[in-house]
Amino acid sequence: MKTILLIEDDTVLRETTEEILELENYKVVTAANGKRGIEQARIMLPDLIICDIMMPELDGYDVFKILSEEEKTKKIPFIFMSAKTEIKDIRKGMDLGADDYLTKPVEEELLLSAIESRLAKAELLSEALISQETQEKPKDLYDNITNLEDLKNYFCDFGSSKVYKKGAIIYKEQENSNNVYLVYKGKIKGVKIDEFGKELIININKDDEFFGFSAIFNDARNYESAIAMEKVEIMVVPKSTVLDILKNNYKLSLEIFQLISENLTEVKDQLLQMAYGSMRRKTAKTILKFANKMKQKPSDNINISRRDLASVAGIATESLIRTLTDLKKEGLIEIEGRNIRIINMEKLEAIY
Repeated sequence: MKTILLIEDDTVLRETTEEILELENYKVVTAANGKRGIEQARIMLPDLIICDIMMPELDGYDVFKILSEEEKTKKIPFIFMSAKTEIKDIRKGMDLGADDYLTKPVEEELLLSAIESRLAKAELLSEALISQETQEKPKDLYDNITNLEDLKNYFCDFGSSKVYKKGAIIYKEQENSNNVYLVYKGKIKGVKIDEFGKELIININKDDEFFGFSAIFNDARNYESAIAMEKVEIMVVPKSTVLDILKNNYKLSLEIFQLISENLTEVKDQLLQMAYGSMRRKTAKTILKFANKMKQKPSDNINISRRDLASVAGIATESLIRTLTDLKKEGLIEIEGRNIRIINMEKLEAIY
């Protein structure tokens, strides 16, 4: 979900515009004056800013000038939205370097079109920059990448670092695949939505694990959506670069295919469990799966929401909670808030 910062001192217009954007599935952060708008931009780092010009404390021109001079905010697409309709005012806004200038009252269709085009342009420029930075690296570097560990080092050294907040969508199912990813820190869940709109978690990736390989080949679309389970940092490398690395490296290509094959086997096993496993079996197996995935000791806490746990198990959240309560009463696990700790590994394993 893209975040838009709306800086507007007119309360009615601000609330109306916010409602329009939220209905289009944008997350909207608002500010009632230029000073507050700058503070929000620095904190939120939105995907796009819409800003009025005539405001108290700081006008829109000053807001744009300040943000365009700061490293973290200078590349954020910026749209002026103002009642100032004279050519000189429009010219001044565009000469400052704004991406667009809309005059009030703005038609809803025109506003949404301007936002979509500016967001698309920003995304394309970002991808082009990643590609350019990667292509500038000497080709002979690829000769030293002979296994998965070398490839991970390449991602860390030359990939583009991106940080996502909990719940942020990294990419969506069925979108064109342009990149391959390495989790630097945090956890990512791969999600598919079934015909009833239910979320199914098909894989989880943690520190030092690749994801996005399911759509590695040209023109392939993402098999699943990738969502941050917590604040994460990932390293991004264009798919075209990864394919160049694999072209002349038979051993590494086999390792990648093995990785993809293991992921597919894991998904198949999970689907079979959902189809035929009992409630207790699904719950027990999912707890053990998370413990193994996180490479934790039985005595360590497994921190995960009940919704995500139920999604992996393929059962309703309410059913999962009842089953967890039963397992707790039987002394197999302990529960404290979101944390689950395995008490009796043998009995839990015996369930499935």
